[in-house]
Amino acid sequence: MEAETQHTILKTNNLSIGYASKKELKVIASNINIALQKGELIGLVGANGIGKSTLLRSLTKVQKPLSGTIMLNNKDLSDYQALELAKGLSLVLTEPVASKNLTVFELVALGRQPYTNWVGNLSEKDIESVNLALSQTNINDLKHKKCYELSDGQLQKVMIARALAQDTDVIILDEPTTHLDMYHKAYILKLLQKLVKETQKTILFSSHEIDLAIQLCDTMIVMTNNEVVSDSPCQLITKGTFETLFPKDLIAFDNKTGNFRVKK
Repeated sequence: MEAETQHTILKTNNLSIGYASKKELKVIASNINIALQKGELIGLVGANGIGKSTLLRSLTKVQKPLSGTIMLNNKDLSDYQALELAKGLSLVLTEPVASKNLTVFELVALGRQPYTNWVGNLSEKDIESVNLALSQTNINDLKHKKCYELSDGQLQKVMIARALAQDTDVIILDEPTTHLDMYHKAYILKLLQKLVKETQKTILFSSHEIDLAIQLCDTMIVMTNNEVVSDSPCQLITKGTFETLFPKDLIAFDNKTGNFRVKK
């Protein structure tokens, strides 16, 4: 019965990603068939350079896929105009903020751009959405601070708040825990888990924090040299998927604890 009530927000069909030029075609991954459900936290993991960012760029229409289809709310992603897509999907990147002279409120308010008029005036509804996003990410006390005054962890929460203010069905984050210490890595991922439960949005993030993702995610997408698979963490552990992520001469995955360990 549970499968029948699930609502697929984003799915791919035989997706192939990579780079095409006049001289050559470089395929990063192919035959990708994944389905992201409403109200789920999904972690995308894989070794360095495996193609996680390429997949995220393809799923957000930043980069054109080589072949296959991507459907967002049962509509082909290629048919979305920029403004319409900005109301359905928001993206949080690791790039530095364009202007750190903005206050936290002003930066979060940029998430309302798809809904404001051409002058960019905020309506009462826009202001309510911004304040709600600040509250949901526990950063009301930072509201009037300039972004250059923030720590990396605080700034990451502000970027998540901006995506929440954008009010999209899907939020996609590329390495949201980069440059953070262990405590703040766990804090950010726990925050994403909380937001999924509170808002029923679908949140997909890429990460090297595989142990944390196994503990917190509803679903995980695992990229290896041979395939891209998606399932619950428990099912992926049972199938031995995580054991294929890294060369076995140095790193081993313990199925009992759900953790990686260095071989002695």
